[in-house]
Amino acid sequence: MKPSEMITTIQNGGADIALKKVYVTDSAVEMQKPRYIRTIEKFIELFGDDRDVMVLSAPGRTEICGNHTDHNNGKVLAASINLDAIAVAAKNDDNVINEKSEGHSLNTVDISELTPSEDMYGKSASMIKGVAAGLKNNGYKIGGFDACTTSDVMGGSGLSSSAAFEVLLGTVLSHLYNDGNIDAVTIAKVAQYSENVFFGKPSGLLDQMASSVGTFVTIDFESTENPVIKKVDFDFAKSGYSLCIVDTHGNHSDLTDDYAAVRGEMESVAKALGKNVLREISSDAFFSAIPEITGKVNDRAILRAVHFYNENTRVEKAVSALENNDFDAFKQVITESGFSSFLYNQNVFTPNNPTEQKLSLALCLSQQLLEGKGAWRVHGGGFAGTIQAFVPNDCLEEYRKTMDDVFGEGSCHILIIRPVGGTRVI
Repeated sequence: MKPSEMITTIQNGGADIALKKVYVTDSAVEMQKPRYIRTIEKFIELFGDDRDVMVLSAPGRTEICGNHTDHNNGKVLAASINLDAIAVAAKNDDNVINEKSEGHSLNTVDISELTPSEDMYGKSASMIKGVAAGLKNNGYKIGGFDACTTSDVMGGSGLSSSAAFEVLLGTVLSHLYNDGNIDAVTIAKVAQYSENVFFGKPSGLLDQMASSVGTFVTIDFESTENPVIKKVDFDFAKSGYSLCIVDTHGNHSDLTDDYAAVRGEMESVAKALGKNVLREISSDAFFSAIPEITGKVNDRAILRAVHFYNENTRVEKAVSALENNDFDAFKQVITESGFSSFLYNQNVFTPNNPTEQKLSLALCLSQQLLEGKGAWRVHGGGFAGTIQAFVPNDCLEEYRKTMDDVFGEGSCHILIIRPVGGTRVI
């Protein structure tokens, strides 16, 4: 379908069914239409109206439980959300990927040369090259394309805007050059490879996997080559609660070392016990060995390892609670996860700037408003950014207003759990 024809189709309601499969509600579909049309119009402006295009989407993700466990082969519970990155894309014959993100300059990436460069660390063009390289290394076809993209996944929010972009790129190449046959797990692994090797940011596989696979999923990373992925059968819409992500607007820059230290310290404990990651050591063996490793690794590393082992157990409890429709038990697990992140994993504020504690303040206010009724915890990597709360619907307006009054209008985001991951929409 030509871009102008696609605009007419969207305007006439011809894409409503396809959009609803992704965005769930009629009101959400109507909100998406102007965004889709605006992005297609930008494609026409930059690349013309003479080629068939497709529109693809990859969601942000929310981590429900399993904070900082994935990078040591642990367990997580996550869900895709209705905030996403979309691309209007068409093949070209130039072996070049031209990608124009809304609000940013055009990226032009020659994919005939696919080696990482430290000079490109931190640049979106490096993610593009990394995804193309990762797919090629896995034996898939790659080729040039032109694309206009836009994202409403807030950067630095813990909702994984970078993972959504990487998964989106993999989804585009899957559908343009591989008939949509690249499986979601492979796209997630390639996205992580791109972020680690080409973008220069250490990360586990949680963000990309939750974005690529979609819906409520629990993932066991004991084998990173073959993670065990399981859909969790729970209808959150019927729970009587809303999922809120509160953006505290804290300073989210220069935190790479803080994130890397969590992983590095957990792995220092594993290495002190002769292994590479904590998952290779049983919980009982670790707790028995604390006297032996005290003094050999720093105290915070031991506390972070305690968090890892207990968090894995909490993921199992949270999944079981959802599968048994025991939302009270689920809330208790989530709140315990939050306290463990604060006390033991210590990723609620950076020790480099201890007087800025916006996440701590948001958690404090959440406890004041929700204790005995809801649940609250740090969200994502931590140190700055967002918290997550499960709020009873009859308290939702009070909670939203309080958070917006403190952190700014629009800081409290009320989300939908999206039923699909990276996908072709139209």
